[in-house]
Amino acid sequence: MKLLLSLIAVWSIALSPAFADEPSSAGGRPVAVRITTARLVPHSETLALTGEIRARTSSQLSFRLSGRIAERFADVGDHVKKGDLLARLDPSQQQADVANAEAALAAAEAGARQAASAFERQKTLLDKGFTTQSAFDAATKAVRTTGGTVDSAKAALDIARANLAYTELRADADGVVTARNADSGEVVAAARPIFVIASDGPRDAVFDVYEQLFLSITSLPDITVGLVKDPSVTVPGNVREISPTVETQTGTVRVKVDIGSPPAAMSLGAPVTGRIASREMPSVLLPAGALNESDGSAAVWVVAADGARAELRPIGIAAYTTDSIVVASGLADGDRVVTSGGKLLRPGASVEIVGEDAP
Repeated sequence: MKLLLSLIAVWSIALSPAFADEPSSAGGRPVAVRITTARLVPHSETLALTGEIRARTSSQLSFRLSGRIAERFADVGDHVKKGDLLARLDPSQQQADVANAEAALAAAEAGARQAASAFERQKTLLDKGFTTQSAFDAATKAVRTTGGTVDSAKAALDIARANLAYTELRADADGVVTARNADSGEVVAAARPIFVIASDGPRDAVFDVYEQLFLSITSLPDITVGLVKDPSVTVPGNVREISPTVETQTGTVRVKVDIGSPPAAMSLGAPVTGRIASREMPSVLLPAGALNESDGSAAVWVVAADGARAELRPIGIAAYTTDSIVVASGLADGDRVVTSGGKLLRPGASVEIVGEDAP
């Protein structure tokens, strides 16, 4: 029994320094902490979007007739000018129609000339009393009929010639071919898109933006558009159009930003980023290590005016960055916030400031 009591006494003496080094509680050993002084500074969050460069105006070109493509003269990426020949259908049928219409017109004109001669003879004879009124009336009717036949033949010839011209597909504006949907030898239907041409001129940066983002934007902002492969190439842009509908599959809204005539590096289809700076508001920037929790909410330890105690104060966070937090509420300019050592603090514990970080 004496041996057991001696061992207990030894253990008590050995363990007493360890208990003395436990994390401090109220009235215990002060906790060493580092602090920083809160400073209200203007802060604005920058939103980054990803999109691509597109032409302000583009057109889908198609043949007005059905037929087989005999020749193709342009491909994707080619720059064409207005009136350039892009493709041609086999014109055999249309050429035959033109020849037939020309023959019909020639026959109608011959009939009209013959009717006109007969009318002049009947008119002369009627003036001399050598013919009847009925014969003269018949000649007059023949002139009118053959005149209508000539007009009809001319219209048919115009249509045949137009159809022959429609076998050629030409560019309607200066621009770049961005799509080709058929090739030589293929039979295509009328009005089927064959080429898509992005017209030269103003360009747009097109972004698909999540609908939720618009809830925090009260007015249309200016956007800085930069090239993904070379961020140094930038151009200012203005929001030109916002789609009134939401894409059901992605939940995004299409936004078109007018960038005018961008640098040559921003070619059609080039991926770009759009940066939007939100409204500036006074905030406090703190290191991420200062963040704590109080009843499920964000909080930080704030050192009291006497420098001996710290209190856990709830805060409102505006944003998180890679290594810091942006505090929107809960702190005043000049508050001393614990940045290191706060994990060992408990309510009522005393603190010892061992260093201060630059704000």
